[in-house]
Amino acid sequence: MNDTSIKLPENYKSIQEASKRINFSMPSDLQTGSLLRTLVASKPQGRFLELGTGTGLSLSWITESMDNESIIISIDNSEEYTSVAREFFKTDPRVEILCADANEWLKNNPYQKFDLIFADAWPGKYSTLDEALNMVKTGGFYIIDDMLPQPNWPETHGENVERLVNYLETRQDLRFTKMNWSTGIIIVTKI
Repeated sequence: MNDTSIKLPENYKSIQEASKRINFSMPSDLQTGSLLRTLVASKPQGRFLELGTGTGLSLSWITESMDNESIIISIDNSEEYTSVAREFFKTDPRVEILCADANEWLKNNPYQKFDLIFADAWPGKYSTLDEALNMVKTGGFYIIDDMLPQPNWPETHGENVERLVNYLETRQDLRFTKMNWSTGIIIVTKI
């Protein structure tokens, strides 16, 4: 397949330029964004959660496929990054961007349920994982990326990835596919 013809979200290039100005160096890649856009489209009137807003690059993929009755909460602990994202999504009533500790938010909001959670940061992936998984509705998706070695990984991070995958494999309430594609994606569905 030719991934060079992926159609970008309308505001993607502007967010990318703003990201470069502040030296944001942790964007999800285009394949991950395209996958998110496709999965979000399968959940009309959906409730979505993104852990790791960054500057809003992934958020642009997600919102592009959300219908008018859908909402997304996106959380990041960096005011510098979330201020960029807020600038691009400030007029979209479907989007709530929080600058907060996502671990604390996950612990304090166990009643929240989501059709899709994209965990693109440490919280909800390597910490507070059970809290995040408990928020996924039956039939909902939990998506994580960066499961294949990345140039910016600390030396022992591969062990964290291995522990995470091993734990997911023990959960009887999940079905998932590990994809050796993009940066290494795991798609989980709650049963």
